Amino acid sequence: MKTNPDVVIIGGGLAGLTGAIHLSKKGLKVTLIEKSDYPRHKVCGEYISNEILPYLLWLGVDVLQLKPTNISKFEFTTQNGKMAKTALPLGGFGVSRFALDNFLYQKALKNGCTIINETVTYVSFHNNTFTVTTQNQVLASKTVLGAFGKRSNLDQVLSRDFITKKSPWLAVKAHFSGDFPDDVVGLHNFKGGYCGVSKVENNVINICYLADYVTFKKYKNIDDYQQNVLYKNKHLKNVFENSNPVFEKPLTISQISFDKKLPVENHILMIGDTAGLIHPMCGNGMAMAIHSAKIASELVLDYHNGKIASRELLEKKYIKKWNKNFAKRLLMGRFLAKTLTYKIITNVFVAIVASMPALLSAIIKQTHGKPIAIE
Repeated sequence: MKTNPDVVIIGGGLAGLTGAIHLSKKGLKVTLIEKSDYPRHKVCGEYISNEILPYLLWLGVDVLQLKPTNISKFEFTTQNGKMAKTALPLGGFGVSRFALDNFLYQKALKNGCTIINETVTYVSFHNNTFTVTTQNQVLASKTVLGAFGKRSNLDQVLSRDFITKKSPWLAVKAHFSGDFPDDVVGLHNFKGGYCGVSKVENNVINICYLADYVTFKKYKNIDDYQQNVLYKNKHLKNVFENSNPVFEKPLTISQISFDKKLPVENHILMIGDTAGLIHPMCGNGMAMAIHSAKIASELVLDYHNGKIASRELLEKKYIKKWNKNFAKRLLMGRFLAKTLTYKIITNVFVAIVASMPALLSAIIKQTHGKPIAIE
């Protein structure tokens, strides 16, 4: 079977679904291809900066219906338990990917998007047209957005540079019940990684950590690793020992790459983590994914309406806007992640910002954007 939508979006996470809602709201025929069903849990910090709220409301996505937590404070601790605190410059909210992705999925369906639960096996570009192949069908389209996440078989198909490099990072995420403040997002350093803790809807605590595989593989299982490594940070130990797991077992993903990616490859506009992954310690990946979908959608609409005269110009404009909004954030994220792997530097850093909360707030601003303007 062959269909011909205006836009094909590969991947149905935050960026893909947001792009589908935006483009369909403006009248384009959108087909989104996602390999997994909704609702589903995903490895994610589940904190979103308020910078994207105006845009979500413009899309007709009222996330307040999901009853997220209102987060206004940030805490950072070192391996030896030293803590620095500050108010978040814009604030944010906590909501699970289980709830949010499904909410966006239902909105995309309501907008008239076609959503296919299959895996894309191949994408080609010829004569100014994309051909997208799944297990059961072939689609032809003028435009393709790549929203297939941190790491995908399509990255190998497209021969993207980062996919050939082995990454030392893996991530673990689980939900818990217990006592934790609704208004705090905590980031806790431990040997070989960082752990984020915050509340989402329904009084659930989300714990998600990034770990160095070299350190992780020394232990026989996740529980053993947590007790021998994460528990060395007394704040993390307290969270784990006073919480009860909701999941039967944690979710894990490996080979997480923070290497630089190109926002356009093989003429595909990449959005969300597919275009670039900010380090979790910066806590802004979800907002960036949604914002990148807005940028790409606006340019695609101009291209389809003839305001952008050529594909070459479309791609140049997207690269320019993507870099303007995100390149410095990603660079700052990589710099902070590298710098704070050194225990002595981390301790000195926390000692300084603990006495100067405004400095910590200023650093946070470097990894976050301003509220998204709606034209």
